[in-house]
Amino acid sequence: MRPLDARVIERELSRLGASLGRPLAVAAETASTNDDARSAAAAGAPHGAAFLADAQTKGRGRGGRSWHSPPGENLYLSVVLRPRLPATSVAPIALVVGLAVASVVERRLASSARLGAPGGGAVADVRLKWPNDVLVGGRKLAGILVEAQLRGDAVSSVIIGVGLNVHTSRFPPDLSTRATSLAMLGVDDVPREVLAAELLQALGDAAARFEAGRLAPFAEDLARLDWLRDRRVEVAGVSGVAAGIDAEGHLLVRGGDGVLRSVAAGEVSVASG
Repeated sequence: MRPLDARVIERELSRLGASLGRPLAVAAETASTNDDARSAAAAGAPHGAAFLADAQTKGRGRGGRSWHSPPGENLYLSVVLRPRLPATSVAPIALVVGLAVASVVERRLASSARLGAPGGGAVADVRLKWPNDVLVGGRKLAGILVEAQLRGDAVSSVIIGVGLNVHTSRFPPDLSTRATSLAMLGVDDVPREVLAAELLQALGDAAARFEAGRLAPFAEDLARLDWLRDRRVEVAGVSGVAAGIDAEGHLLVRGGDGVLRSVAAGEVSVASG
């Protein structure tokens, strides 16, 4: 695979009128684009500064888990946001980022289906798994990592990291039954630069809507794409059937006693069968 071309990304950002992505830094290899963005934010990088790499040596997902980051195959992208939000309101932005990523994936799958590409067309299967994974056919296509830097009760910066599997055709054994890529879904003709620009454009629009209206503008899409709904789950010591996502971005779980409980954060286990 050829390396990412920053000039192509910048040209696409201009064509789309994207509000994020400038300044743009593209590295052949880095430890973690989120670490790069966080260091830049601490040094004063502006809202919209974006960091991409062809490979990550210490890419990570939520909870510090390693993120599969082979060179030249996928997108590893982080961006600095400086939203005008109180610290108490920032957590649900991970869901909003997931919806933005899902919207790009849906459009690409729909386009692939219209063109009759083999394996394409799984548009209805795009889902968001609370709080931060984008799935297609129940397999993970993208992950989101959100890291906020606070100053008192205010948000100094928010680092949004997105890992999107693009060209990978084979995953390590521990991921082979749980992960997928756009290429495996029939979308193998879109340059990574174009996808990067589309993601940054979608993220910018979503971030602006979230800052203005929190989760309210996203309620319909959250309900439509909620993969956990009606599945038996266990999270943060609460078990029962997932019953949606509330206005604060919390997962709702109805226990066997019929009581509806709200879970703000935690690792979700889904019962098999």
